Amino acid sequence: MVTAPFAVNAHASRGRLYDEPASPTRSPWQRDRDRVIHSSGFRRLQYKTQVFINHEGDFFRTRLTHSLEVAQIARSMARHFGADEDITEAIALAHDLGHTPFGHAGEDALSLAMEPWGGFDHNTQALRQVTVLEQRYLQFDGLNLTWETLEGLVKHNGPVSHVSGWLRDYTAAHDLELHTFASLEAQLAALADDIAYHGHDLDDGIKSGLLTLDDLVDVPVVSDALREARRIASSLPPRPVTAFGAGSRTGDAPTTSSASIATQDQRLRHEMVRRIVHALVSDVLTQTRKNLVELAPQSANDIRHAARPVVSFSPAMGEANAQIRSFLFANLYRHWKVKRMTHKAKHVVAELFDTLGSSPGLLPDGWREQADTAADEAGRRRVVADYLASMTDRFAMEEHRRLTDLSVPG
Repeated sequence: MVTAPFAVNAHASRGRLYDEPASPTRSPWQRDRDRVIHSSGFRRLQYKTQVFINHEGDFFRTRLTHSLEVAQIARSMARHFGADEDITEAIALAHDLGHTPFGHAGEDALSLAMEPWGGFDHNTQALRQVTVLEQRYLQFDGLNLTWETLEGLVKHNGPVSHVSGWLRDYTAAHDLELHTFASLEAQLAALADDIAYHGHDLDDGIKSGLLTLDDLVDVPVVSDALREARRIASSLPPRPVTAFGAGSRTGDAPTTSSASIATQDQRLRHEMVRRIVHALVSDVLTQTRKNLVELAPQSANDIRHAARPVVSFSPAMGEANAQIRSFLFANLYRHWKVKRMTHKAKHVVAELFDTLGSSPGLLPDGWREQADTAADEAGRRRVVADYLASMTDRFAMEEHRRLTDLSVPG
């Protein structure tokens, strides 16, 4: 239930770009969340890279599972402050809709390729996805989300200082007040994003074998969580483990195996990650509560026009969070095995862009017609960027083979 005076208020909503009758059963924010969940862009997140490319394993996080984890953390924090959980969840679920295949490697390649034609940014592309590219309704393009959800989507990381190209044209017609902060709900989604990916990237890094638990003993917050997890593990009686209880019905004594050792390591890893997330969330709740007392906001606009973000880590935790990020960059994201995949992913995206950009007649139906009717070269290149950004990892690899390998049917 929404109780805080600074929460977004459905009764004061600025509405939708295209008028629609109100839902008799759902708030505007619930309707926005549901439209995001049912969108084609959201479904495609299932096969888009977080860190590890889709074919590297079934149990690594994808953009979809990441978005679900962000939404869970953000919604829990919103409930703590009496903010609106539904719009928090809608923004969290939608925040990565603009990501390319192959994660940040794909974005880097597409951003570089699009430099002469207005650039590429996944936050702007997420707004483009929900306002232009989704085509589900007879009356309009996009999902026709509320002003508040669109504002939160494009500004969840703070005011947008550099506005050009498509974003400039869009906001000239639909002013999202890019110079201000977003609502408390959007700020919660932004910090939940940091918390989720630090927790699950550490988890996936260890699961992949690129990191070990011993690598983490000097990382702030992480080391404390690991130490406590190990202390708890050492205080428990031995847990006899057999594969799925094999032998228990015959009275055979449990046997020690590599499977049982791995299971113990998994439990230790999960306990550590759980404690990392708890520490980060607890700090955000404590510091944000202090910030709210200091600001004493009486409306969502008071949050938007504050001098700095209201949702934040404490200074000490902010520094620790930056050190966790630095550790992940140095030891996981720039690990030589990840860099090899990154190199190949950038090559695929760059070659697709060059091929389709110089020969838009190779685009499939629908996309080709859009390119043919574009006003200029920048418009044609934007259509190609939209097409590439819409791809999943595996579709991008298949399309690259179709366009470069004579043995693969076009």
